[in-house]
Amino acid sequence: MSNVSASDNCCPSVKNFLLLDSEGKRVAVRYYSDDWPTNVAKLAFEKNVFIKTIKSNARMEADITILDDNIIIYKFVQDLHFFVTGSVKENELLLSSVLQGFFDAVTLLLRNNVDKREALENLDLIFLCLDEIVDRGIIIETDASVIAGKVAIQTMDATGAPLAEQSLTQALATAREHLTRSLLK
Repeated sequence: MSNVSASDNCCPSVKNFLLLDSEGKRVAVRYYSDDWPTNVAKLAFEKNVFIKTIKSNARMEADITILDDNIIIYKFVQDLHFFVTGSVKENELLLSSVLQGFFDAVTLLLRNNVDKREALENLDLIFLCLDEIVDRGIIIETDASVIAGKVAIQTMDATGAPLAEQSLTQALATAREHLTRSLLK
């Protein structure tokens, strides 16, 4: 039995997700293809994508371009640029659906506050979204509410506190313990 991979063309797949800021710098990226074997090649690709799309007006709806035999679907929101890259053999509508699912899930998880600062503060949620959308490049989910729901479940601890609030809760518990000890002495 052979291993199934995204390059077998048996399943719809993506080559990468890029989330760049308004200056073309990385916020979050995930590569699933060996088309860019080194970090230098990845950074060069990201720069080329940014330069090619910067003058576009893809603010309300996603736009499409072709670069180096890759289809790139992209959308700009605030100071973030969302990109999904696929093979030229991939269905553009499916790639657009993947991008829209990713964007909508991030919007839900960030409570409609989609900007660079908020994205950096919640990188864990963004990467969990990517993990729910794609597995080794193969598209597994595009419905934003399903993606956001799965991410929300994963970020809950056993007590039901979200991970982001967990450190604060733990800090308060530690402070309470220290105060109790100091009063009992």
